[in-house]
Amino acid sequence: MNVLITGANGQLGNEMRTLSAENPQHTYFFTDVQELDICDEEAVRTFVVDNRIACIVNCAAYTAVDKAEDNEELCDLLNHIAPGYLAKAAEAVGASLIQVSTDYVFDGTAHTPYTEQVAPCPNSVYGRTKLAGEEAVLQHCSRAMVIRTAWLYSIYGNNFVKTMIRLGRERETLGVVFDQIGTPTYANDLARAIYAAINQGVVPGIYHFSNEGVCSWYDFTKSIHRLAGITTCKVSPLHTDEYPAKAPRPAYSVLDKTKIKKTFNINIPHWEESLQKCIGMLDF
Repeated sequence: MNVLITGANGQLGNEMRTLSAENPQHTYFFTDVQELDICDEEAVRTFVVDNRIACIVNCAAYTAVDKAEDNEELCDLLNHIAPGYLAKAAEAVGASLIQVSTDYVFDGTAHTPYTEQVAPCPNSVYGRTKLAGEEAVLQHCSRAMVIRTAWLYSIYGNNFVKTMIRLGRERETLGVVFDQIGTPTYANDLARAIYAAINQGVVPGIYHFSNEGVCSWYDFTKSIHRLAGITTCKVSPLHTDEYPAKAPRPAYSVLDKTKIKKTFNINIPHWEESLQKCIGMLDF
């Protein structure tokens, strides 16, 4: 079938492009803003109709969490309004839609992994706009699937893993928060889960996906440095209030992956296993 992947130049979009070679049974349309402006409703509708799109994977988003606090209109346009346009276009031609969302739809006050049944409660502009995007997609497309993920990294673009490797090589000391708990997600693993949904048939609803296991940003950094062979930088744990940020971060955002594992019969690697794989592919 014809598959449209938006936000194709981002971390997840690039992984979808890479893995398309392993899924040659489909025809792919990889677009970023130059090829298709998803904020233009008529352009979206025309593209979907003209190219007989059967499945849309929306990897596009406004992800600058702190900047979002001062750019709510643009953030809302990309994270809420545009996914609604994609959903309406998909519904009009009977296509399915996979919308990628975030752990930021939760405020992070829980102490056990978040299931899909837990009521969202975002406390940032980014989280609120992503939740609005979920609602728009589920409202306007009967074959819509929302996948919430967290702490995304890859060999592509800028991300926490690359930043910690760079800082670990530049500095003798580094402070990283230890009181924010979650699970890293290797974008390649998420892309594989998305292909599983495409190939087996999209089952509408909300799903959670990250790698297995739990850690803090401090633990994550220590593993990054160990796997990257960095021994000259001392990493110290910081409290969140020692590292002020404009937008609040969830203190606990571990996602329960039971639903997606059972629905699509997928195995999810532990975060350290995937981190090792990713770092092994990086040139540094």
